[in-house]
Amino acid sequence: MTARQAIIGARIFDGETWHDDRTLLVDGGAIAGIVDEGDRPDDVMTVDASGQWLVPGFIDLQVNGGGGVMLNDRQDVEGIRTICVAHAQFGTTALLPTLITDTFEIRARAIAAGRQAKRDRVPGFLGLHLEGPHLSVARKGAHDPALIRPMDPADLDALLACKGAFEAMMITVAPENASVEQVAALADAGFIVSIGHTDAGYQSVCAYAAAGARTVTHLFNAMSPLGHREPGVVGAALDRSDLYAGIIADGFHVDPVSMGIALRAKAGPGRIFIVTDAMSTIGSEQTGFMLNGREIFRKDGRLTLADGTLAGADIDMLSSVRFVHEKLGLPLDEALRMASAYPAQAARIDRKKGRLLAGLDADFALLTPSLAMVSTWIGGVCVFKA
Repeated sequence: MTARQAIIGARIFDGETWHDDRTLLVDGGAIAGIVDEGDRPDDVMTVDASGQWLVPGFIDLQVNGGGGVMLNDRQDVEGIRTICVAHAQFGTTALLPTLITDTFEIRARAIAAGRQAKRDRVPGFLGLHLEGPHLSVARKGAHDPALIRPMDPADLDALLACKGAFEAMMITVAPENASVEQVAALADAGFIVSIGHTDAGYQSVCAYAAAGARTVTHLFNAMSPLGHREPGVVGAALDRSDLYAGIIADGFHVDPVSMGIALRAKAGPGRIFIVTDAMSTIGSEQTGFMLNGREIFRKDGRLTLADGTLAGADIDMLSSVRFVHEKLGLPLDEALRMASAYPAQAARIDRKKGRLLAGLDADFALLTPSLAMVSTWIGGVCVFKA
């Protein structure tokens, strides 16, 4: 149990509103409230954050790796811990380690590792995101086409056995290789079902959304585009109010102009939220790595296969927030919500809503006014200090 604490002196963004000259109270790992300085209890440990900005911790629903580790290469609790630690350096307080298309056996080991990570209460571990293997070969991106396959009964049984195992469990599927009935079963079991890596048309996406699909994976990338006669997956994501959509905000995966158009066009209450789609390079000095036996090259902020195909992203959450704020001109509070409140809403997370409200987990980051890292806190514990 963490001590009762008061974070004093910071300008506080609670997820909706900025507070000046107020104090954040933490008790037992949870937010106890935001109070006037005069109402601060006498028997609390104080943390002086004068001149800093205190914001909700970032929630990343698509993280392939970090700290030199890819989940595809290391399916154990220490691999998951390494990924979480790497991203905590950039304000991420909850994430879904993501398994890229792989074998049935690798997936089983990743799920077992996730179960152990939950038992061990690895800070920052939220659950798993299984990106494939039930995708479209035509929209494979960097996924190995030899490993892409239809979802069969054994796959579905293995997935349904994860019901209730994690605070959040996400799966990306394509209508080409997963049926409406399978998606409905997964949604009923609590999965965040995401449509991605697909050439599906608008009507097909609508049918899958009606069956329980809730999000779209990395908007614009590896999906049918918005056309003037066929709106495609992009059109469905922007038009349907019940669909959320992740987006990679590095300037390489999506042009800033297209990002701005999408943000203005998106029908709500479903929102566009930031994902990093980060690979093992984050928090490491790697110049490249291997994925399913293929070499990935790191250069100038991009990760690519030898043929130039983008292979995940080389960006962290704080840099993504800076990008949408500075390059797109998005108000800072909205940029922060894209990295915290909106992914929490998409994943229906109970105790981590991307807000600083009484009773929620005390997950937050302290930043400088120029958006540089100061420290990251998970459950009221400082897990990273710059």
